Amino acid sequence: MEQTDPSRLLEALLLVFGQPLAIKRIVQILPLEVAGVRRIIESLNAEYDSSNRSFRIQEVAGGYQLVTHPVFAPWIRKALQNPRPDSVSAATMETLAIIAYRQPITKAEVEAIRGVDISASIDTLLERQFIRTAGRKETPGRPFLYATTPQFLWHFGLASIESLPRMELPVIPEPTAEEMSLSSAPAHPDGS
Repeated sequence: MEQTDPSRLLEALLLVFGQPLAIKRIVQILPLEVAGVRRIIESLNAEYDSSNRSFRIQEVAGGYQLVTHPVFAPWIRKALQNPRPDSVSAATMETLAIIAYRQPITKAEVEAIRGVDISASIDTLLERQFIRTAGRKETPGRPFLYATTPQFLWHFGLASIESLPRMELPVIPEPTAEEMSLSSAPAHPDGS
C-alpha cells in the first residue's frame, strides 16, 4: 500500500464510522502513537476552524467522532424535527437523568425519587441501550443496579459521565431491613 498522509487516513476513518472511534483502535490501524493522533486531531480542528468548516473532530464517549459545529444546531434540529416514533417520554427521560446522576442505582431507589412505578421506563431504556444492569446491590433481595452505557454518552454527545452538568443531589436514606419487612408484611386480618 502506498504511503498516505496520516491526517487524511484519520479523516477517512472518522468519516466512515458512525460512532466514536476509540484512540486505542486508531493507533492499531494507523502507524501512529497516541500523542501523534492527538496532534493530528488538534491540527485538523485548527484547519477546519481557519477554513470555516461546518464540522470538527470531538471526543465523545471515550472516542473521537466527526461532528457538526454547534452553531448549526438550530438548522439541524429543524431538519430532524419529523415526529420520531422512537422518541422517549418525559417520564422516561426523568428516569434516565436520575440513573445518570446517581448510578449505580436500583429500581426501588429511582422509584423513591420519582414516586411512581418505573418498570416501563426501565424496559424502554434497556431496549434503547441507554442503561445496563451493573450488578446487584448487596442488600436483602439483591436488586439489580442500573448504570448508563457508552450508547447513552454517544447519543447525548458526552465525552464521559463526568461531562454531565453538575447538580446538587438529594440524599436518600437507605431503607432498613425492618422497614423493608414492614412494607411487605401482609395486613392483619382485623384491618390493622
